[in-house]
Amino acid sequence: MGSSAPLQLDHQPQAAPAPAETGLRRSMGPRHLIMIAMGGVIGSGLFLSSGYTISQAGPLGAVIAYLVGAFVVYLVMACLGELAIAYPVSGAFHIYASRSIGPATGFATAWLYWLCWAVAIGSEFTASGLLMQRWFPDVEVWVWCLVFAAILFGFNAVSSKFFGESEFWFSIIKVGAIIALIVLGGAALFGFHPLSESGNHPFLFENFNTSGGLFPNGFTGVLVTALAVFYAFSGSELIGVAAGETTDPARNIPKAMRSTVIRLLIFFVGAIAVIAATVPYDQVGLDESPFVTVFSSVGIPYAADIMNFVIITALLSAGNSGLFSCARMLYSLADEGHAPKALKRLTRRGIPLIALSVSMVGGIASLISSVVAPETVYLALVSVAGFAVVGVWMSITASHFFHRRAFVRNGGRVKDLAYKAPLFPLVPILAFTLCLISLVGIAFDPHQIAALYFGVPFVGACYAYFYFRYRRPAQSKRTS
Repeated sequence: MGSSAPLQLDHQPQAAPAPAETGLRRSMGPRHLIMIAMGGVIGSGLFLSSGYTISQAGPLGAVIAYLVGAFVVYLVMACLGELAIAYPVSGAFHIYASRSIGPATGFATAWLYWLCWAVAIGSEFTASGLLMQRWFPDVEVWVWCLVFAAILFGFNAVSSKFFGESEFWFSIIKVGAIIALIVLGGAALFGFHPLSESGNHPFLFENFNTSGGLFPNGFTGVLVTALAVFYAFSGSELIGVAAGETTDPARNIPKAMRSTVIRLLIFFVGAIAVIAATVPYDQVGLDESPFVTVFSSVGIPYAADIMNFVIITALLSAGNSGLFSCARMLYSLADEGHAPKALKRLTRRGIPLIALSVSMVGGIASLISSVVAPETVYLALVSVAGFAVVGVWMSITASHFFHRRAFVRNGGRVKDLAYKAPLFPLVPILAFTLCLISLVGIAFDPHQIAALYFGVPFVGACYAYFYFRYRRPAQSKRTS
């Protein structure tokens, strides 16, 4: 199949940019895009790690932290919408940065994001295998890892539409669990919990007034948890990755982005508010899913087993989206000439199978390192992954800022854009600043500071490799 044509900044006024020609199939609609984004976002960050956020920031602080996270997602998605229509190609993050900032930044962005999801894939397999032992204690974890790896590889290898459908149904299960938590947990806070044998269920938001006040660990607890919250929201940007396989991107991408932001705001903030109001902040942590705690408190039978199934589904759904993202990043890098050409080969159904296979190997390598070298190699990988989410968001917002400036400088009219982010340049500047503040905040958390120790050198190494591998040979050819 042919490669996509080189993209240039389009500075001419236009009503709707034509989609770039690409060998990948445009077979996904807004329904698939929304669920791909939801599938990438709703994972262990909400079902498991939300307990950490509440314990560190306090009940009100956790709600505020997730509100800030949702606001930043809106800002990033607004920037992403304009870029995704300007460059409707698959694996597009590094295309945005390459065209708007510079090819080295695009290269670093692509590898940051690929590594982020490769690590996530390995983590999802391991966590899913551990959870399966609740029902099958005699089956080794690695067996489940191989089973789940084969299933997700199969979903991604058939066709992009088949992947979108599988992600849609994965996400339905997770969204159903969240709605149940909000409805049943919210009803219990108003005093309606007929299945609960306990008569001391908290009423409304009385748990928010803790012995240490509204912010028991100080307002710095909100700042410290910002990176964890942003990581919980990571995956919303997958809409940009799937832009090249979307039908009518000028219409469907903005529609999917608006729906995604609204749903994330309702589901995440609503779920966190119910959890924080139900479980005392000093009793919630990482030893049990807060969802299990809430469902048990309102008397739902078999709450632990139900949530075990939902969390396994959530983990596999996130891994499914992650594998899709990894493959498209490698395909896009190869299409740009910054990775081996073999990675851009497509099957008859338009699937970059070699890139998909390499990404799966990367996920399995991450899984192995979590067992063989958890305190060294795996710690570095996880740290870079946490750093990568915010780094990619910063790249998206900076790309939008420079893209719009170049568009106007070269004679383009903003009113002719098919989609334009509001309040330029405030939106990209504010989003970039808030992301930067979150990186500064983790410097004060000894549990997360490794993200800076490994993340910053990794980015520097990407820039150095790009310069010596691609820039210097090109400069030598020009001068010879």
